[in-house]
Amino acid sequence: MTDAELAAAAQELSTGFDEETAPAEASEAPSEETTYETIQEQVSHTASVFNSAGRYLRGVLPSLIMAVVIFIIGVVIVKLLTRLLTRSMKRSNIDGAARSFLVSLIRIMLYMVVLIMALTVLKVPMSSIITILGAAGLAVSLALQTCLSNLCGGFIILFSKPFVAGDMVELDGTVGVVESISILYTKIVTPDHKTVFIPNGKVSEAKVINYTESPTRRIDLVFDISYTADYTKAREVILGAAAQDKLILTDPKPIVRMRSHNDSSVSIDVLVWAKNEDWFTARYNMVEAVKSAFDENGIEIPFPQLDVHMK
Repeated sequence: MTDAELAAAAQELSTGFDEETAPAEASEAPSEETTYETIQEQVSHTASVFNSAGRYLRGVLPSLIMAVVIFIIGVVIVKLLTRLLTRSMKRSNIDGAARSFLVSLIRIMLYMVVLIMALTVLKVPMSSIITILGAAGLAVSLALQTCLSNLCGGFIILFSKPFVAGDMVELDGTVGVVESISILYTKIVTPDHKTVFIPNGKVSEAKVINYTESPTRRIDLVFDISYTADYTKAREVILGAAAQDKLILTDPKPIVRMRSHNDSSVSIDVLVWAKNEDWFTARYNMVEAVKSAFDENGIEIPFPQLDVHMK
C-alpha cells in the first residue's frame, strides 16, 4: 500500500471517531449543567433557612434575655422571702415541724409563679401555660401517687398535730425524737442517733405513740425473787430504793405488788413515775439500786436450775 493510500485510510478512521464521540459529549453537557443548578438551589435554600433563623433570633433574643433575667431575679427574691418567712415564724409560736413544712410548700409555689412570669415574657399564651400545667399535673399525679399521698399526709399531720418537733414518739415501729416534718417525709432521730425518714403517708395512717405529750412517764419493772425469800421484806426494800432516788416522783405514788407465781420464782411488779427527760436515767437507777439492795438484805434472785433426785 502506497503512502497516499495509508494517509487516506487514517483520515477516514479519524472522521468516524469524531462522529461517534460527538453525541456522547453533547449528552454529557446537559448533565453537568443540571448538577450545577441543583447545587445552586440547595445553597440558596440553606442560606434562606439561616437567614430566617437569624431574623427569628434577632426578634426573640431580647425577650429571651429578659425572661432569663426575670427568672434569675425571681429565684433570688424567692430565697430572700423564704429566709424572712423562716425568721418571722421562728419568732412566732409556730411549731418547728410545721414551720419547715409550710416554708417548703410556699417555696415551691413561689418558684411556680416565677416560672409563669418568665414564660409570659416569652409571649407564651396563658391558656397554653394553664393547659401545659394541667396536663403535667395529671401526668405527675398518675406517676407520683405515693408522693401525693405523702403530701396529703403532711397536711394531716400539720393540722391534727399528733406530735410536734422534739417529741419522742413511736412511728411505724420506730422510736425516736421528731426533728422535722418536710413535704414528703418526717425525720426522726433514734436514741442511738440514727436518722430515720418515714413517709408522711405512712405516718398519717400508722398508730402514733407520743411518749412526751404528758410531762411524766411511768417506768414498768419486774423483779423475781425465790420462794424462800421474804416477799414483805423484798417489797420494803424496793420501796426504799425508789424513795432514795430523787428522780422518782412521789406523786403518783410508787406501786409494788406481787405479779405472779412462776415455776421457780415469784414476780413482783414495780410501777414508778419520772419526768420525761429523766425516764431512762431513773429506770437504770432503779434496776441497779434494787439489785444492790437485794444483795445487802440477802434476798435471792433465782435463776433456772434443775434438781435431780437419785433413788
